[in-house]
Amino acid sequence: MQKGFRKWMWLLLVVPGTLFITVFMLIPLFSILFSTFMAESRFSLENYTRLFTSVYFQQVFGRSVRLSLLSTLLCALLGFPSAYYISRYSRHKGMMMALAVFPMFTSPVIRSFSWMVILGRKGIVNQFLVSVGLFARPQSLLYNEFSMTVGFVQLFLPQMILSLLGVMDSIPGDLTEAAGSLGATRLVAFLRIVFPLSISGLVTGAVLVFTGCMTAYTTPQLLGATDTQVLSTMVYQYAMSLRDWVQASAVAMVMIVVTMLVSHVFNRLSRRINPMAN
Repeated sequence: MQKGFRKWMWLLLVVPGTLFITVFMLIPLFSILFSTFMAESRFSLENYTRLFTSVYFQQVFGRSVRLSLLSTLLCALLGFPSAYYISRYSRHKGMMMALAVFPMFTSPVIRSFSWMVILGRKGIVNQFLVSVGLFARPQSLLYNEFSMTVGFVQLFLPQMILSLLGVMDSIPGDLTEAAGSLGATRLVAFLRIVFPLSISGLVTGAVLVFTGCMTAYTTPQLLGATDTQVLSTMVYQYAMSLRDWVQASAVAMVMIVVTMLVSHVFNRLSRRINPMAN
């Protein structure tokens, strides 16, 4: 009797969420996927063939992957020491965490417009570069890959820090103290203990950052230009400007497949670096 009750309770807990995901996520996703393989009411790869043979799409695809990987790397390089300091040495941990996640409470539109002011020809950065004599006149820091990368890093760095903090807080401080008592320096203890045990958080943060950069629309739309299109802005261009919803769906499916493949690669690399981390 009790086992049957537990079985029904388990179903009551699982079914609502499963139905919600199926109706509002899986069915629309598979309907979009199905439409991309249809041409003139028959199964065809014409949409994907036309897409991948386009030089314009190849350039946009390469730029999207390159900027996403670069932004992920920069977020890891900036987020790892920040998370390590907050976790181990900060006396005001709560305040430091609040400062780290504070940008997430600001709209991406506002942040992008702020960078437009900062990186503009009359912005703070150009004024500083000209005043110290590095350049004779203001440089073009906006509407290119540089400004898009800056926007991506500022947008997704908090996610990397939070992912690493969740793992670093669970690493006992006694491990590094024991390593020190055995003659290991702080650097050796960090490389042999802290870094391997933080791989899972680093991978989680990398997946979140890469996925966010690949799918972000506001930041590349405002900080990029017409000749620096990425996949997300390309989807908008096909759907809203050209009214080609099938081709827009094909680009969207490419974005989904790429993010899944990169996530798989990140997890495989983490297992090779530290099998115990997963």
